[in-house]
Amino acid sequence: MKFAKIAVPACLAFVVMAAPPASAQTADTGFFVTSNGIGNGGNLGGLAGADNHCQTLAQAAGFGAPKTWQAYLSTQAADGKPAVNARDRIGKGPWKNVKGVVVAKDVADLHSAGNALTKQNSLSEKGEPINGRGDTPNRHDILTGSQPDGTAFAAGEDRTCKNWTSSTQGAAMLGHSDRIGLRDDDASKSWNSSHPSRGPDGGCSQADLKSTGGDGLLYCFAAN
Repeated sequence: MKFAKIAVPACLAFVVMAAPPASAQTADTGFFVTSNGIGNGGNLGGLAGADNHCQTLAQAAGFGAPKTWQAYLSTQAADGKPAVNARDRIGKGPWKNVKGVVVAKDVADLHSAGNALTKQNSLSEKGEPINGRGDTPNRHDILTGSQPDGTAFAAGEDRTCKNWTSSTQGAAMLGHSDRIGLRDDDASKSWNSSHPSRGPDGGCSQADLKSTGGDGLLYCFAAN
């Protein structure tokens, strides 16, 4: 007995193989946590390097251009340059995660207790939750360099790893993406200003960031 061969059109096969995950295709996505860090501790290549990381991951996930993606990071006044506030870099909102959930309506809502940033909603660009307290490894420490209201720290004590250019000097203020802390006070549970980095190298190396439950991850927002 002979069986007829059925040819599958090449174009159909390509469509099936090339279709990206639906979870990463929310066109109006405006917020995510990076699935991975740059890998060089607090040295992100400055704000430009951090923004490029956000843009690259958004592009790979299918919702990059025409949006401009910015990292939620502050810098401190130094070398004659003024401070930069994270809250001023991220647009006006509202911002939705990859699943279409509005995490904040506007800048004021984002910096209020009523925002929807939780472990369930602070998803990566792939639509995946970020490991938090109780998970192995814990990765909930997110680089921000910011005070609770999203503004920069005063010049002096470093909270930005030399404005995101050093993996050997300084420290970075961190937020908790799952809003869970070691204590019951509000500061320990802050999404953007929970505690400064620390570790055997001082606070800005990749090993330092991992030692307290981080991985050099960033919050990324669509600024337009």
